[in-house]
Amino acid sequence: MTAGALDGIRVIEIGTLISGPFAGRLLGDMGAEVLKIEPPGAPDPLRTWGQAELDGHHFFWTVHARNKKAITLDLRTPRGRAIFLELVEQTDVIVENFRPGTLERWELGYDSLKARNKGIILVRVSGYGQTGPDARRAGYASVAEAASGLRHLNGFPGGPPPRLALSLGDSLAGMFAAQGALAALYRRTVTGEGQVVDTALTESCLAVQESTIPDYDVGGVVRGPSGTRLDGIAPSNIYRTADGSWVVIAANQDTVFRRLCAAMGQPELAVDDRFVDHPARGRNQDELDKIIGDWAAERQPVDIIDTLSAAGVIAGPINTVADVVEDPQLRVRGMIAEHWDERVGRAVLGPGIVPVLSESPGTIRNAGPARPGQHNDEVYAGILGKTADELAELRAEGVL
Repeated sequence: MTAGALDGIRVIEIGTLISGPFAGRLLGDMGAEVLKIEPPGAPDPLRTWGQAELDGHHFFWTVHARNKKAITLDLRTPRGRAIFLELVEQTDVIVENFRPGTLERWELGYDSLKARNKGIILVRVSGYGQTGPDARRAGYASVAEAASGLRHLNGFPGGPPPRLALSLGDSLAGMFAAQGALAALYRRTVTGEGQVVDTALTESCLAVQESTIPDYDVGGVVRGPSGTRLDGIAPSNIYRTADGSWVVIAANQDTVFRRLCAAMGQPELAVDDRFVDHPARGRNQDELDKIIGDWAAERQPVDIIDTLSAAGVIAGPINTVADVVEDPQLRVRGMIAEHWDERVGRAVLGPGIVPVLSESPGTIRNAGPARPGQHNDEVYAGILGKTADELAELRAEGVL
C-alpha cells in the first residue's frame, strides 16, 4: 500500500456532527493520522445518525469516522487541557467546529496553541465565521443555506424553497475547511509557521453561487428557482421517457446542440432562427423543451442515452442510490467502497475517495472506531509516553 499524500501529518479533530468531522475525514482519506477527541461519556452524536440501523448501529458514522482513531479527553478540566496542549506540540492540524469563543473560554485559543507549537494550523468551522456581528450565533446547515441565498435558488418558481435531502452546507464547509488546511500546510513549508483557517457555513454556501452577485450588482438580476432547468440555458433539462422515467439531456453548447438535432433526426432545428445559437435557444427555451420532450416520450431511457452518447451528446439517467451502487463506472473507479465495520462484523459500502491521486492515492484503512476512547492507550502511551498508572489515574478522575 502506497503512502497517502498526507502521510506523516497528524490531525486532532474536536468537532462533532458533520462539518468538522467531514473535514477530518477528507484529511484522513489522504493519509493523515486523525485523532478524534470525544468528551468522556458524551460521544459524538454522529454515532447515532443515519437512517439504516443494524444491531443498534447507524452508518453516518461509518463514512465520516473512517480512517480515524478515537480518544477521550475532557477539555473542560485543567488536566484535560494540559494533556491536549501536550498533544498539540506533536500535531500539525486541529479541526474544530464549536461556536466561536468556545476554545478561548477553555484557554485553548490560537495564541495558546501557537505558544506551544508555532507550526500549528487551527481549522475553525462555524456558522458565520469567527468575526462579524453574527459570529457568536449558532449556525446549522439549513439556516446557512437559507441565509447565504442558496436555498432561494432551489425549487420551482412560485413555490416554497425546498432543501436537498442532505446537510449540504455542512459538507461544503467541510470541503473548504480541508482545502484551507492543505493551503496552510503548504504555506508552512515556506514560513515555518501555522495559521488559522476560518471557514463559515454561510460563506461556503455563498462561494458556489456562480455569477449571482455580479449579475445583481451590474444588472439588478435576482436569480430565482428554475425548477428542473436553468433559465436561459437550453437545452438542459429532464425529459420523461416512454416508460415514465426521466433522463437528463444537456446540449446547450452550439456544437453539442447540432449533434443532438442530428441524433433526433431533426437536423433542421440547428439552423432554425429560434435555436441557432445560445441566446436564441434561451429565449425560446419552452418551445425547444417541448420538441425534445415529445421525442423522448416515444423512446425508452436506455435507447435515448445510448443514442445520444454515441452522438457525443451529454445524457444520463436520474439514479437512485440503488442504481448508483450498481453503476459499473463508479465500481471500476473504486467509488463504491467497502468499509470493514467492526461494530457489525461486516463490510459496509460507502463512498470512495475523491480525488484520485496517481502516485499517492488515499485509502480507507478502517471504518471508524467502534467505541469512544478505543485508541486511548495507543495514543497517550505511544505519543505522550503516559504510563499505565497515569492512564488509570486519568480515567479515575474522569479526564479520559
